[in-house]
Amino acid sequence: MADYIMKVREKVGSMPLVVSVAGCLILDNQNRVLLQHRTDNHQWSHPGGAVEIGEAVEDTVKREVFEETGLRVQNLEIFNIYSGESQHYIYPNGDEVYFVNVIYISQEFVGTPTVDQDETKDLQFFDLDSLPQMTPNNQTILEDLKKAILS
Repeated sequence: MADYIMKVREKVGSMPLVVSVAGCLILDNQNRVLLQHRTDNHQWSHPGGAVEIGEAVEDTVKREVFEETGLRVQNLEIFNIYSGESQHYIYPNGDEVYFVNVIYISQEFVGTPTVDQDETKDLQFFDLDSLPQMTPNNQTILEDLKKAILS
C-alpha cells in the first residue's frame, strides 16, 4: 500500500507516530558518504524513507535510494538500528515521529547520482570530517559511521 503513512496522517493528524524507516550510508572509494540536501527541511541526510505495508526493509532501502539519488545500491550490509529519543523528529509541517531506523551501508552502486528535485535539492559526497548541517536524527548515525571508518 503506497503512501501508508500519509493515509494514517489523514486519520490521526500530527500526533506522534512510531514509523519504520530504512536508509543507506553510501560510501565512495575515498570513504566519503553520499548525502542528500532535502527539500522538506533544507538540511542534509542520508537517503532513505518509510517502509511500506508488506515491503521488506532491504527493498525499502533499494527503492528509496533509487528514488532519491538515481543509484542502484548493491551488496547491502546492515550497519545499525536506531530508535528512541535520538530518532524523534518533528517535520516542518508539525507531523511528529519516532523512527525505528534500520541503516545499511554500501560501497557498491551503479549509476550516477541524480537529483530528483522532489525530495532532493542536491547530492554530494562528503568527507566524514567535514559534514554539513544534518537533520537531527542523522547526527548519531553519522557519528557512528565516523567512529567505524576513521578508527
